[in-house]
Amino acid sequence: MDGLFTWKSPASGPGAAATRRVAALVLILAAAACAGDQTGALTPVAVAVPPEAPRTTGGRERTGSDADHAKLVASFGGEYRAPAALKLVSEVTDRLVKATERPDETYAVTLLDAPAVNAFALPNGRLYVTRGLLALANDTSELAAVLAHEIAHVTLRHANARTEMALRSELVSKVVADVLKDPATGALLQDQSRFVLAKFSRSQEFEADQTGVRTLSRAGYDPFGAARFLTSLNRATALRAGSGLSSEPDLLATHPSTPERITQVTQAARRIGAPGLGTDDRTHYLAGIDGIAYGDNPADGLVRGRRFIHPRLGVTFEAPDGFALENTARAVLGTTPDGSRRLLFDAVETNPGQGLEDVLRATWNDAIETGSFENRMINGFPAVTAVSKGKEWFFRLAAVRVGTNTFRMIIAAKGASDPEAAFGRWLGSVAAVGPDEARRLRPARIQIVAAAPGDTAEVMGSRMAVGDRGTETFLVLNGLERGAALRPGQPYKLIVE
Repeated sequence: MDGLFTWKSPASGPGAAATRRVAALVLILAAAACAGDQTGALTPVAVAVPPEAPRTTGGRERTGSDADHAKLVASFGGEYRAPAALKLVSEVTDRLVKATERPDETYAVTLLDAPAVNAFALPNGRLYVTRGLLALANDTSELAAVLAHEIAHVTLRHANARTEMALRSELVSKVVADVLKDPATGALLQDQSRFVLAKFSRSQEFEADQTGVRTLSRAGYDPFGAARFLTSLNRATALRAGSGLSSEPDLLATHPSTPERITQVTQAARRIGAPGLGTDDRTHYLAGIDGIAYGDNPADGLVRGRRFIHPRLGVTFEAPDGFALENTARAVLGTTPDGSRRLLFDAVETNPGQGLEDVLRATWNDAIETGSFENRMINGFPAVTAVSKGKEWFFRLAAVRVGTNTFRMIIAAKGASDPEAAFGRWLGSVAAVGPDEARRLRPARIQIVAAAPGDTAEVMGSRMAVGDRGTETFLVLNGLERGAALRPGQPYKLIVE
């Protein structure tokens, strides 16, 4: 799942030792082109194992302190205050719980101030939904589909079952390695158990999907809402990747591929009846999310088209043409649609008196070309640039000091082509964010508007504050296919500043 950009200042940010890992950098750059949000259960491993063998507890345990809850909420950007939206989610949750096999259980709902599309339920009955998920859903039945899936994880005791299997796998490999004195076989069993656990986790997702669809129907919601939401999720993931295609699922992914889930939940809904069952309450839902924030929190940096602005760190830049930017928890990532060029911008920790050339050497493990270091001034800021060549990628590197903060900028080009021109334009766009601009920054928000006669997706897309992909974003955000006609008087979602 993708989270908020919560940079710390270089003095308290990620350690220099971690940033030396060039392999991690390559993985981060690669992930920029294929990362996608998923909804799923967050499974805390907090089970005490008796000496004789691990065993599953019988009922739902009310474990987890208020302090743990506060830490979890803080890791997702804090609690999001939106009374109308919270009331909507709480009402849907209550209605669903009454339709489950455990109608006596209670859930505490928390909205998270995160743009990522995510929801999860803990075994203790805490249910979390991000504002990013609320922005993507298009009606009450779609929201209910996600909540029913998460509630199913709790009612089916999936967290306990998953923990028990993990503990049993660990116990078997440990016995083989330590007791039978066969560490090689123990390691092999442990490695194999990773695949077994991943398969088991994916089977739980399918089970939660199936149970969730049945709960939807029993609660009076449209059971086809699950397929609609997963379709929107799949399209949003592809749009963010910039390729128009979804990435292939990781063999060890805990979730099945989204297209596979869509097929399964559609079949489950058809077993209940034909489309048109239940209610979707679209107008009521859109009224409940009207005005909620969309995208990044200004305090943690904002992406505006190809421009990135971080008021707290006082820095801004504009990516070269063709790059789509994503603001992640540790860095700003960028990629071209074909994935052949990628960029990374992050803050680095420095020691007192450490020069910028030393910063590059300390944070880059691959060989830097001899004689490629160059000291320069970029819009009044000291900077050092360098070149590094790998087997499959050509890298341009820079360390730039803006005020008391030091930033690293990297462009990677696949093959032997030198990205010097694009790198130069990107480097030249680095500037300070003044206090006046910082005060004026506001998060984008969802605005519900009625379509006027003659309005099209292209017209609505031109009003979207999302850079150069307004029409595509409008279609995905409203669950519309290209070429779909808008209905005059019907409400639709826009992103406005």
